[in-house]
Order: sequence, then C-alpha cells, then structure tokens
Amino acid sequence: MSALGLLTGDAQTFLTKVWASRVHLHRADPDELVGLLSLQDADRLLTSSAIRTPSIRLAKDGAIVPESAYTRGATVTGRPLTGLVDARKALALFDDGATVVFQGVHRYWPPLAELVAELELELGHPCQVNAYLTPPGSQGFAVHSDSHDVFVFQTAGSKQWEVHGEDGAEEVLLEPGLSMYLPTGTPHAARAQESVSLHVTLGVNQLTWRGLVERTVAEVVAAVPAEHLPAGYLDDPALLAGPLAERLEALADDVRRIDADSAVEAEIRRFLTSRPSRLPGGVTDVLALRAGIDDDTRLRRRPGHPCVLLDDGEHLVVLLGDRSLTVPAWIRPALEEIRARPSFTVGDLAGHLDAQSRKVLCGRLVREGLLEAVS
Repeated sequence: MSALGLLTGDAQTFLTKVWASRVHLHRADPDELVGLLSLQDADRLLTSSAIRTPSIRLAKDGAIVPESAYTRGATVTGRPLTGLVDARKALALFDDGATVVFQGVHRYWPPLAELVAELELELGHPCQVNAYLTPPGSQGFAVHSDSHDVFVFQTAGSKQWEVHGEDGAEEVLLEPGLSMYLPTGTPHAARAQESVSLHVTLGVNQLTWRGLVERTVAEVVAAVPAEHLPAGYLDDPALLAGPLAERLEALADDVRRIDADSAVEAEIRRFLTSRPSRLPGGVTDVLALRAGIDDDTRLRRRPGHPCVLLDDGEHLVVLLGDRSLTVPAWIRPALEEIRARPSFTVGDLAGHLDAQSRKVLCGRLVREGLLEAVS
C-alpha cells in the first residue's frame, strides 16, 4: 500500500474528492501505524538517544516550557555540547503534565522518513512530521489552526479531538489505527484520555498557485530595468502613470509569451532536485561497489526515490529527488526497465546495454542513491 493509501484508504479518491477541501477519517491496520513510531520508540528517543533541542520541546497548559528546565550541557572531545535533554528533568515534567514534542522527527526516525519520502512523491508537496507524547488527562495546546494541511494518527493511547467545521465543533476520538486529515485552517484541539497518548502529526507544506505564478514570471519581472523613478512625481503623478502603463503592457506581452509546458517542467525539476538526501544503507552500497558488481548483482529502487526522465535533445535528464543526472538519450530504454522493476539483476539489462555499459550505469545509480544493493 502506498503512503497516501495507508493514511486515507483510497489515494485516488482522496486526491480527487477530499484534498484541500474537507476533514477525512480513515481506519487502517493499527499495527501499520503503530510501527511507524511506537510508545517504546518515543521512550527510547527521549531517554536513550542523546536527543537535543530543537529536535525536542515541551509544552504545558498551552505554553512552551523553557529549554533550561529540561536540558543540560556536555562535552565531546573537549568541545561544548548544548541543548542535550536531561532525561530525569524531562520525565519529571512529563509526569507533571507536560507534553513532549518530537520536532522534525522524520529527519532522525527512519520509518517516518520513508513515509514522508513516499508521500511527497504522491502529493508533490513538501512534508514534515512532529510527534506528541502527552501524559494522561493533559492537553498540550488550546484550540488553534495550522497554516498547512495535516494528517494525524494515534500510535498509543487515545486522544479526544475537538474539530471545528462549518457546522460547529465535532468530537473525534483518535485511537491507534484511525488517521485524520485536516485541511489548512481547520480549528482543532486535543486532550489525552485516561492513558498516555502518542500521536503523529504529518504536516503538508503545500505549494500554491501564487507561488508557481511568482516563480514563473520572476525572470520577466527581473528583466524590467531598475531605473530611478522620475523626481517630482509626488506633485505630478502623470510622470509615473504613463510610463508605468507602458511597462505593464510590455510585461504582459512577455508573460503571454511564457510557455506553460516549459514552466511546469521547470517546477517539476525544482521540486524533484530539492528533496533531502535519503540514503539508508549507504555504507552497505559503498562496500558493495568497492567489492565490485557484475551481472549477478541484485539491485532495487530505494523507497521514496523518484526516477523521472526528461528529454533534453541528445541527452536525458534523470530527476533523482535531491539532484539530477544527465546521461546520453540512448540509455532511456535501460532506465525505463529499471523504473518498471522493483528489483533486478544487472544482467537483466542485457537487452539494452552491453556488459560494461550496464555495469557502469548501475554503479552510477547506486552511487547517486537511486539503487541499493540487495544482500
């Protein structure tokens, strides 16, 4: 199941009928959601991982707890290290009703990193994850709304959510296995019940039409000369009105000449070359390349990594998420084969490339992070 399917039940229905328009609830297999970040995982991060601020913060009664109340300093090879969580202090605050917030947890917790990588490719929007560990009966934040869409799901205990819509407030009891989607601006609050609560909030930092238009016209706007405005226009506005009209007309002509297809391709290139590098298993891959690969070496696509092919004359541009790769256009059939297979051996490309060429291509794609070695 895709990441979006896991969170919504039906990815296509969500995209066409729910996205950016209404609250949506979906009941999934609890084990699949709990496996992304369990209570034991959160405990380990808080008490045994040397986690530091700002990757963590605490909140109580709607207010942020000062970092000094739960952090300490240390040294590593004689150099100072600040913002380390003091587990005893943090646990005492948690016991006193404070919520522990794991911020940007997708940056340091692999299961959520994979979920985000896949979801970004399905939505075409950047995503981030926070997790909230709340003691029994406590509320971390009062009613508020977010400036981005969110998916929320429970992985331990339960939380009573107050979700405000056009028809007023509704109560939703979020338990393991139930995920909820809230469009931008939906007012909400949540309170833990009789047991400890751990829930995950996946934020979608949506790209907008305004942003796309601004990026598309930025080049033609930048071409307008940065000349001085005429002095004296405060007394004689006509000094500006006529010349401004001429410049706006010329700008409109330039905007009309922009090719929409090229602008969309540029946007896709921008998005699919600016994602964070995600290279789990990279050490194994480096060692595999050092040992040498041959036709029997089995490889697979690294989860959450795109492989989008764009024609560029005699070359082919391969968008890999955090970078692009330019290769000869005649390699396209081999790359299409790689895209179509979850896993394959180097020898499976024999119909498209000679022995040396397929070895070189596969080695390059392993180094670039698209492929990983299968042990």
